[in-house]
Amino acid sequence: QVQLVESGGGLVQAGGSLRLSCAASRITFSIYAMGWYRQAPGKQRELVATISRSGITNYADSVKGRFTISRDNAKNMVYLQMNSLKPEDTAVYYCSAKAANYDYWGQGTQVTVSS
Repeated sequence: QVQLVESGGGLVQAGGSLRLSCAASRITFSIYAMGWYRQAPGKQRELVATISRSGITNYADSVKGRFTISRDNAKNMVYLQMNSLKPEDTAVYYCSAKAANYDYWGQGTQVTVSS
């Protein structure tokens, strides 16, 4: 069974940084596009950033210039470096893996940014 396990969330002050990690197992990691999504209370889940198999990245406008997604195919890991955090970045952050008809999600990690 495919597993995606997020880590690195927590409480940080506005302007601070966090690095989220997602460990994938039981998956041919290199063929999957990986992504980070987030869901704030009372809101729909939204895309934060994606990275293709070849390393092409895409970001939501709200995080461009502040967040960086990266992947390490040798370690089956995907990362989200979050800088200059804002209170509106507070949400549960989810890791995703997508390929063809397959779509997997992690359990999420809470990120809380205090003002």
